[in-house]
Amino acid sequence: MIGMFDSGLGGLSVWRQLRHALPQQDVVYLADQGYCPYGERSQAEIIARAEAITAWLLQQGAQLLLIACNTATSAAARHLRERYPQLPIVGMEPAIKPAVLASQSGRVGVLATHATLQGDKFRQLVAQFAGDTLVVPQAGKGFVELVESGELDSERSRAVVGRALAPLLEHGVDHVVLGCTHYPFLAPLMRQLLPAHIDLIDPTDAVIRQTLRLMQQHGIATEDSDNARYRFVSTGQPPSMAHFLQHTLGTNVGVEYIDLPG
Repeated sequence: MIGMFDSGLGGLSVWRQLRHALPQQDVVYLADQGYCPYGERSQAEIIARAEAITAWLLQQGAQLLLIACNTATSAAARHLRERYPQLPIVGMEPAIKPAVLASQSGRVGVLATHATLQGDKFRQLVAQFAGDTLVVPQAGKGFVELVESGELDSERSRAVVGRALAPLLEHGVDHVVLGCTHYPFLAPLMRQLLPAHIDLIDPTDAVIRQTLRLMQQHGIATEDSDNARYRFVSTGQPPSMAHFLQHTLGTNVGVEYIDLPG
């Protein structure tokens, strides 16, 4: 079984693609909605949440951990790998390298949470891959809250997303990296607001490939059954998660509530 977690519903953008890549794979997905958003929390808080969630997922039988959250990856992935050296762990990171390689203007934008943009991992990626390319960081302020409320295309969401995109347009970027798993749910709206020549880059495909590699490397076999078993758990708002799964992803399943101190 694969254990996944995110601060909320954003990681479902990763689960959506994982389901297509591994249709027989059992998955438990934990949305830490009681502590969402992570973007404004301290590193210590995020590490504490990641520790509590990982311990719980291991108790449920997880053989691989997929941190479907850029902020949690940036803050806690190294800590979790040190604490659980035998556990295969896959994390998220902004796809700066492919954006830089594809850029014609020499300017790329990165949309992410404040915590991700302030993290060491982001600075390391820029130092390693940017070269002469200008990387323009921009916090997607309010994006997580829009997705959590299911408000993906409204006048308010257009205003919030438009404000975040404006500085990137002013800098003349030709690629925008989606550095938070919530943001792909707003990608259709972004495409309406951005000129056609600006590409959006989502790292999820690379994350799925890494998951498959680690499963093979560690001998984790997929279930030999017609239907995978999906279990969805929330620390905050099971009804809103169930509504999002049904109306946004077409998945009609129950969502459990758990009280998970950390």
